[in-house]
Amino acid sequence: MRWMSGWALAALLVLGGCANMRLIESDVSSHSQWPADQRPGSFRFERLPSQQAQAAQQEAIEAAALPALQKAGFTLAAADASPQYVIQVASRLTRFERAPWDDPWPWGWNTGFFYGGRAYRGASVGLSFYAPQPYYVQDVSVLIRDARTQQVLYETSARHDGRWADEAVRGTLFEAAMRDFPQPAISPRRVRIEIPR
Repeated sequence: MRWMSGWALAALLVLGGCANMRLIESDVSSHSQWPADQRPGSFRFERLPSQQAQAAQQEAIEAAALPALQKAGFTLAAADASPQYVIQVASRLTRFERAPWDDPWPWGWNTGFFYGGRAYRGASVGLSFYAPQPYYVQDVSVLIRDARTQQVLYETSARHDGRWADEAVRGTLFEAAMRDFPQPAISPRRVRIEIPR
C-alpha cells in the first residue's frame, strides 16, 4: 500500500509541475542570405519613422527581443561605436473579444441527471451565463542587415494566437523567431517553447 501512495505523490508532483508551465506554440517563417563564414557580432537597433514616433513602446519591444538576439550571438553596440549589423524588430498585438471557437451566445441551457441510490434520483435543468474571455493574435518580426552594405542578411517572423498577451509571450515569440538562426529551416514551421505561468 505504501508504494501506491509513493506513486500517487510522484504523479501529483509531476502534474503540479506541468500545471505551472505554459506551452507557447508559434508559427515561424525565416529567410536567410547569411554568408556561411560570417558570425554574429555587434549591432544597433534601427527604427522606422513610425517606431520613432512611439519611442516608449518601441523600447519595450526591443527589450523583449534583446535576450533572443544575445542568445543567437549578437551584442548590443555602445552608442558611440560602429556596429557590424543593424536590426529592426517589430511587434503587433490584436485583441478579439472571444476566440473563434467560443460560443457566440454568452448563455445556454444546462440539463443533467443524477443517481445516488434509492433516495437520490432526479433531473435538473438550468440557465447558465458566462463572460467571454479575450483572445489575442501576436506577431513579431526581426530584420538583420549588414551595417556597411545595408544588405538584408536574415528575415524572420513568429505568430502566436491564444489567451495570453503578456511580455513573457512576446519575448518567447522573439526566441522562437531566432531559434534556427542563421539557417532558414522549414518555413512556415511550428515552434513550441514552455515558459512559467
